[in-house]
Amino acid sequence: MRTGMRRTTAAATAGLLLLTGAVPHASAQPSSSSSAAVKPNSVPPDLPPNTGPPVDKGGPDVKYERTNKGCVESDTKSELIKQKPWGQVQLNLEQAHRFATGKGIKIAIIDTGVDPRNPRFGDRVKAGGEYVFGDKNGLDDCDGHGTEVAGVAAAAKTEGDFVGAAPEAEIMAIRQTSDRFEFKGDAANPEKRDSAGKVSTLAMAIVRAANQNAKVINISLTNCGTPKGFSADDQSLQAAIKYAVDVKNVVIVTAAGNLSDKGAGCPKQNDNLDPANVNSISSPAWFANDVLSVASIARSGAVSSFSVWGPWVSIAAPGEEIISVDPKGTGLTNANVTAQGTTDIKGTSFASPYVAGITALVRQRFPDLNARQVMNRLKATALNPGNVSGKDNKVGYGMINPVAALTAVLPAEAKGFQKPEPKEMNTTVTPPPGIDWPPIIVALSGIGLGVALLMLTLFVRNSVNRRRKDA
Repeated sequence: MRTGMRRTTAAATAGLLLLTGAVPHASAQPSSSSSAAVKPNSVPPDLPPNTGPPVDKGGPDVKYERTNKGCVESDTKSELIKQKPWGQVQLNLEQAHRFATGKGIKIAIIDTGVDPRNPRFGDRVKAGGEYVFGDKNGLDDCDGHGTEVAGVAAAAKTEGDFVGAAPEAEIMAIRQTSDRFEFKGDAANPEKRDSAGKVSTLAMAIVRAANQNAKVINISLTNCGTPKGFSADDQSLQAAIKYAVDVKNVVIVTAAGNLSDKGAGCPKQNDNLDPANVNSISSPAWFANDVLSVASIARSGAVSSFSVWGPWVSIAAPGEEIISVDPKGTGLTNANVTAQGTTDIKGTSFASPYVAGITALVRQRFPDLNARQVMNRLKATALNPGNVSGKDNKVGYGMINPVAALTAVLPAEAKGFQKPEPKEMNTTVTPPPGIDWPPIIVALSGIGLGVALLMLTLFVRNSVNRRRKDA
């Protein structure tokens, strides 16, 4: 059935921040080109010691203006989608909600904003910040993308079977990007932008969310392109992530990125034989030691064809055939309707909020675990790929497993646990020993003697019996 949302203009093209969902538009964040010494391109440079987080200026870095692209409009007429999302069934969310619902946990959605009017949000959507335009502090979503992401992460169950991953979590809305705004340049900054958003303001938004006590941050956005120099903005983003995780105890969940040959995503798949030298770099997923980077899984169980691979991929979740809240109505939607046609909602953008919501469940159930311990628990309990390492570059540690994440006993979390140090094993390949003849000769001699004695016994017995018959 087609119950979706209508866009009054054609889908946007290249902008300033890649929206990794199938809202059919995307872009790369501009950043400065100053480079530094780098490791193999699959690994970001180390953050210099004592590098502090960027200062949150609390607003956009330039003055954006509205374009002639219309905002999304509801096309659902408040009707219900009767089928339960397969991803919700696959993740067994109903069972998981017996253990936790996300109550008391704040999830920051850094995206195109969140429209709070859908009844499945109740009064749980709070203004968090604005880096695009106006004074609504994230509570305006002209694009619809951020509202759909928030629905996957935290919508409550009302009519029908749909429910978000953490239906009682609080949602902090921060608008950091939009394809409905542009910057034409001015004397102070001649850099033109077809849409709103920049790596530097993404870093500020992360700091802002962390300082407002978010316990989980979802970033369904990626800056994706071919390997290049590490810019000052990149380092600012890296510092913001480190600050959020290690100082403010926040788990950051981010989309792995989408493959696209139309300038709307990562330009080339990372199918290199040498994983240390990749074709495309997806950030902030690139900062693998500090974030949970989420790949997309299809209903078949295979990794989605659009999901970008990379050594930085941490975990996977359903990212196709997505159902979420209608961003401008009271119902649900499973499609985006534009002047160019209807497209299903899919993308690593929508796999990411599944993981963000489940992270909120874990944070509620295990409040004493710090951010890194929570990330480790989610990876340790995932449905790992069947190889020696239990990890690959397509789905990371595998499909997230909410019930296991909420119930498993992990020795590594016990106080005083010491991880065993791996020991080097030296082995040599030696030929099989030669034949040892003396024992074989003794054994054969014994067998021969036994056979001779048996034959003699039979001969004597036969002779005695014959004599008796003659007598």
